[in-house]
Amino acid sequence: MTTLLDRADQRASVTPAQWLRDTTAATRVSFTWMGVRKTLTPAQKGQAAESFGAEADFLSARKKLLDTKHPAFKEVTAVRGKVGSFWKSLTLPFPEPGIRLIRQHEVQRFNEQMTAYRMELGDAVARLEEHFSELKAAARRRLGDLFDASDYPASLRGLFAVDWDYPAIEAPDYLLQLNPAIYEQERSRIAARFQEAVLLAEQAFISEFAKLIEHLCERLGDGGDGQRKVFRDSAVDNLADFFQRFRQLNVGSNAELDALVDRARQIVRGVEPQALRDNAGLRQHVASQLTGVQAVIDGMLVNQPRRRIIRSQTSTTGDHHEPRD
Repeated sequence: MTTLLDRADQRASVTPAQWLRDTTAATRVSFTWMGVRKTLTPAQKGQAAESFGAEADFLSARKKLLDTKHPAFKEVTAVRGKVGSFWKSLTLPFPEPGIRLIRQHEVQRFNEQMTAYRMELGDAVARLEEHFSELKAAARRRLGDLFDASDYPASLRGLFAVDWDYPAIEAPDYLLQLNPAIYEQERSRIAARFQEAVLLAEQAFISEFAKLIEHLCERLGDGGDGQRKVFRDSAVDNLADFFQRFRQLNVGSNAELDALVDRARQIVRGVEPQALRDNAGLRQHVASQLTGVQAVIDGMLVNQPRRRIIRSQTSTTGDHHEPRD
């Protein structure tokens, strides 16, 4: 039976990149999403351009097919938001578009929760279907002559979906038999990707930590008029969530970051949000201590190395991507 001490010894014997490679799996999430905007026809665009005295070739125009602020539609998009947040909370970035790394022991929990989200999305789409005729009628009123019934499907079935998989990112064994030299080249390429993944994880943690500390320090200070600023529990709770996620996903590649996170954890340990509201002395003490942390983390942000790869600009989280309203 492997003990915590055994795992610590194993981790100390390999590089962070190799540890990441040995203990994680690749995961990918994608969405099928109904488009709710459509480009105007050339005739419609020409008519719109004419009203402004513009040339149609220099005008881009689209129409909105559905009211995305309708509660039923917002319920559907809320599920998508929860999926994205959950996926990112359990994973680390990887320098391949659309892929993130998950701890191998978390795969089962991830799969179960994603299955639950898929069911939740199906239920939300079914409720949206009940309002579909209403939404189309509203669109007819709002779009006027731009309304075209052929823009709308007969049913929403199959137009919203979430899928996930676990793509292979290691060099395939068959390549070793076909060409050992190419196999070794591929292994070297993948090893470099994991080294980049360590850097990406470190940068992501530093950036998130800096934002959380900055926000908490700002909320703990007084406004320009000397009045206390609005202080919500989330300012502390989000930092506590970060500590938990950092403990679970940290690859141990940056001793300075590890020490700084531990220092911040010690500063806010046992401190309740209400106590910060009620106790001016405590609030001032915590703010003073965290300001020191903020100064160091800001320096780490400035010194973050630039990435050496160029990511694809293609959307990697859905078959159809709609801009946010």
